[in-house]
Amino acid sequence: MYSSLAAAKAAVISVGEEIATFGLPSGICPLVFIFTGSGNGNVSHGAQEIFKLLPHTFVDPSRLPELFAQGRDLIPPEKASKRVFQVYGCVVTCQGMVEHQDSSKTFDKTDYYAHPEHYKPIFHEKIAPYASVIVNCIYWEKRFPRLLSTQQLQDLTRRGCPLIGIADITCDIEGSLEFINQTTSIDSPFVRYDPLNDSYHHDMEGDGVIFSSIDILPTQFAKEASRHFGDILSQFIGSLASTTDTTKLPSHLRNACIAHGGALAPLFEYIPRMRKSDSEDIAESHTNLKSSKYKFSILVSLSGHLFDQFLINEALDIIEAAGGSFHLVKCQVGQSATAMSYSDLEVGAHDRAVLNQIIDSLTYLANPDESNGTLNEEGNRISLKVGKVQQNDMNKGNDTKRKAAVLIIGAGRVCRPAVELLTSNENTSSREWYKACLNTDFEGQNAVEVVVASLYLKDAEEIIDGIPNASAVQLDVKDDESLCKYISQVEVVVSLLPPSCHIIIANACIKLKKHLVTASYVDDSMSFLHEEAKAADITILGEMGLDPGIDHMMAMKMINNVRVRKGRIKSFTSYCGGLPSPAAANNPLAYKFSWSPAGAIRSGRNPATYKNHGEIVHVDGEKLYDSAFRFRIPNFPAFALECLPNRNSLVYGKLYGIEDEASTIFRGTLRYEGFGEIMGTLASIGLFNTESHPVLRHGQRPSFKRFLCELLNIVSEIPDGVPLGEKRISERIFALGHCKEQGTAVRTAKTIIYLGLHERTEVPVSCQSAFDVTCYRMEERLAYSSTEQDMVLLHHEMEVEFPDSQATENHKGTLLEFGRTGNGKTTTAMALTVGIPVAIGALLLLENKINTRGVLRPFEPEVYVPALDILQAYGIKVMEKVE
Repeated sequence: MYSSLAAAKAAVISVGEEIATFGLPSGICPLVFIFTGSGNGNVSHGAQEIFKLLPHTFVDPSRLPELFAQGRDLIPPEKASKRVFQVYGCVVTCQGMVEHQDSSKTFDKTDYYAHPEHYKPIFHEKIAPYASVIVNCIYWEKRFPRLLSTQQLQDLTRRGCPLIGIADITCDIEGSLEFINQTTSIDSPFVRYDPLNDSYHHDMEGDGVIFSSIDILPTQFAKEASRHFGDILSQFIGSLASTTDTTKLPSHLRNACIAHGGALAPLFEYIPRMRKSDSEDIAESHTNLKSSKYKFSILVSLSGHLFDQFLINEALDIIEAAGGSFHLVKCQVGQSATAMSYSDLEVGAHDRAVLNQIIDSLTYLANPDESNGTLNEEGNRISLKVGKVQQNDMNKGNDTKRKAAVLIIGAGRVCRPAVELLTSNENTSSREWYKACLNTDFEGQNAVEVVVASLYLKDAEEIIDGIPNASAVQLDVKDDESLCKYISQVEVVVSLLPPSCHIIIANACIKLKKHLVTASYVDDSMSFLHEEAKAADITILGEMGLDPGIDHMMAMKMINNVRVRKGRIKSFTSYCGGLPSPAAANNPLAYKFSWSPAGAIRSGRNPATYKNHGEIVHVDGEKLYDSAFRFRIPNFPAFALECLPNRNSLVYGKLYGIEDEASTIFRGTLRYEGFGEIMGTLASIGLFNTESHPVLRHGQRPSFKRFLCELLNIVSEIPDGVPLGEKRISERIFALGHCKEQGTAVRTAKTIIYLGLHERTEVPVSCQSAFDVTCYRMEERLAYSSTEQDMVLLHHEMEVEFPDSQATENHKGTLLEFGRTGNGKTTTAMALTVGIPVAIGALLLLENKINTRGVLRPFEPEVYVPALDILQAYGIKVMEKVE
């Protein structure tokens, strides 16, 4: 312990003199201290103040790889004893911790704070590999990505990361630094964590990372700090304690006075108002929103200095003075005087004119007439976003008939077809085919009520727009209380979220004994829940989409039809692809993307395994495009297709029960002919490389043309002012051996030209690798227009032999579906063929048509027989043929 701040600083200065005089051994250099958080934040600023007492140099985060290379990799053995006479500091803001999941978008701090789920962590890739000490100064909440997870630290340690110490000033247990699972004390300030053994120790002798996380550190302020604060406070405490009229206090004290005389001060009256709006019991509605008591409602998003400038009071006054009401949907309070606050309110009114008046007044608050001198300071402004006005059914509470309810979590592209199917049994035509397919009488109940939940209410509202018996709610699945609240109000849950989120929802469904349907693969984590789901008497139905989903159901129907006839399956092949319709396949690659191209490109690097005439064939991921082969479907000879092996086909032999009898088991991905050779050539050029490229890393941004010339090694041959044409590109591709045929080089060059990779426009800052550049251009140039259709093609073939016949039979099943356009909107074929099956799964569970409990796939007749019938009735046709 030091008697004063001066004494503590003297000790640090003494260490600095040792470093400056004798240096640090090269084995631990460069010794890099990472300070997380804003460089101007009080916590980070204070830590840096002490650090600067050492001989030091601050470096930009982008220079860390270069610094590390100079300090480690470039020291020759004969100079290994060379010492370094300084330490290095690096301030890392949130821009160095995360990046947007959409590689075409740059980091935006305001967007990150409002929508952290749109960002992915990069600290473990860009910063941590070069850190010796991390001084963690950031504010963190569960909704933000972690700075460093336990698994990431373990991986870094195995790769030789130089990290030796962490000063976790935040003390968030299992928070931004997941492996910090305990606080330390003043008397025992350090704990050693060994990542490789995942163990904690109170000695400092072994391997691992030493961390300090003292949660009562503020109590250890130096005497100077205590005296400083006391001197300032003593000037005000007397008058503040004795005042009887707070209006006579100086403005800074009056504004800081939260309560006086046993009541909240006027500026803080928003607190009970917002708490009341969030806690009122309105369980009559599945949406659980206050404004559902009102005929009209709208989502209003406010941002700005809502609380420190008390602008929230003015907004709430506007709503209530007009006769409206509000419900607090979401709130985030800024953690400093410079930070913005965010609040989502659902505003309701019985009269549309009243709601319009509220919106007009809020708009004026956000955009005042500066000529009147009102709210003309930037700090006194708010930003306003409004959603769509919803008209609520005020007669719902009088409905005494039985309602079946489904909660759909996730408001992506496949959601709307699912909602439309589930709510369509109110129509006469739909009711008839429900009866025919399910043998169910719907006369005794109303339509299924569907609740669509999304992290962003406006996304869910857009999904249900114009659909009766559907409502929208805001839900963060990581909020267990809210998740359980909505699940408890329905019979069946459908998860359309990414697979990693299913386990959270599945556990909640087991606890509340509610069925669950997903379109995703049943992975090990879901399979492990089988017995728990059975014990809860629920069904978790997975793989209920297209692929996986309809492909399983078609296959099992065909296989079981053969089994009934005592047949033996000699060969099973399955082909599936999401493609542009022929009219939309109007580019050299004959392919387009509905989502980010990154996933499709990565899938083209996956290895594959299949069985062909008894021989097991392995295809290396780097050679997948080269393995593409020409393919034609007899019923559709106009489609010039090719097929690429799709991952491990042997798994399906076991799942379908044909692994011991079928000598050929193959699953493939369909593309238009020529796709594989072009993509393979682009990969060979290096356009899919994910490593950071030197040209994109530092300095002035290159043009797309300059970057392409770098990859083709012709920078010196093509000056900046000279155009780069198709002929020169194709000749260079062929000369470098990136493809075997001149025709392939020409087609690849046409694709490069179409993507604009030859243009002299500047490459965006967000692109740090060739992969980023390619994804950026593909997402921009290979997108569907509003009038173009996509297409889904699924085709099974089986060769079958029977004991009493020498002839074999060829059984074929084909599904062809195009995107549909109606009411000015286009629904993609992919959305239909994924959304409709999950809705069918929910419908079967609602009607108790699935009696199997536990975790299952659609392999049983109780699932696939009625599901395929409903698909046919809904217009998604499966053509079957036996030859």
